[in-house]
Amino acid sequence: MRGKSLLLVIALGLCALLCLSTASASSPEFKALPAKEIKLVKKSVLKGPPPWAGGGKKEEGAATGVLGEPAQGNKYAIVIGISDYPGEENDLKYADDDALAMRDVLVGVYGFPSENIKLLLDMNATADAIFSAVNEIKEKETAGDEVVFFFSGHGARGIAADGDGEVIDEAIVAHDGRDLVYIWDGQLANWFSEFDTTRIVFIFDCCLAGGMTDLAASGRIVNMATTERGLAYEIESLGHGEFTYYFVVLGMGEGEADAYDHDGDGSLGESSDVVVEEAFDYAKANCENDKPTISDNFENDLLL
Repeated sequence: MRGKSLLLVIALGLCALLCLSTASASSPEFKALPAKEIKLVKKSVLKGPPPWAGGGKKEEGAATGVLGEPAQGNKYAIVIGISDYPGEENDLKYADDDALAMRDVLVGVYGFPSENIKLLLDMNATADAIFSAVNEIKEKETAGDEVVFFFSGHGARGIAADGDGEVIDEAIVAHDGRDLVYIWDGQLANWFSEFDTTRIVFIFDCCLAGGMTDLAASGRIVNMATTERGLAYEIESLGHGEFTYYFVVLGMGEGEADAYDHDGDGSLGESSDVVVEEAFDYAKANCENDKPTISDNFENDLLL
């Protein structure tokens, strides 16, 4: 009996090791890419004008007024906001509030199931957690689904081995709980290259966001708070990043960006009728410090 018990213990141990090995093989971990001449480009906080409740400028631009193909499948989102970085010198004030506003709009206005949203805030928004969230949704999504990727935090530039052939690369800045970690534009593009759906909306509220055009592809919209070399700002009186405030909070959440009657009900100013392109146009028209840019490869207007 003692011999059989020993064999049983050994068998159970081998089974546990096999299970761990299998889980590890099926759950790839984030790997930081070699990079040099890295420069962190921080968001700045401005006091800004007093907050107001709408009535901003609307500007013709990316929106066509013609509604594109509606989403046919499930809706997923990865929403990231990092105000609390390791240490104190790189902390922001409102990036986590930006992410919460995006989550609330996706759920409350556009009907995203809350269980389909990966919300990563502050110290939980590690590079590994972001990578895992992308992979988890990649395993679920299929052609016809809709995916939103939102990031608010710091940006960076450098020369990275990310495979995109660029001399200078841009990155969104995450962390590993101890130090800053850089997720490069070509790296992000590679993560999303194997998605089945082409309907993906990216929103970047960070410095150098305009460099994220590596993610551009058919059916995708890349909304960027500023140019490839530009700075992004948080506005103290608004309690948000400037771009997020006009794009998400007012543009989508309050319906201020609704310039076209896409649903044909004769009314404007409806949050549920604000397409991505309208939100971008509204943000671009009203941002005084950020210089928003867009890469729109979706046919006509995309309603989330």
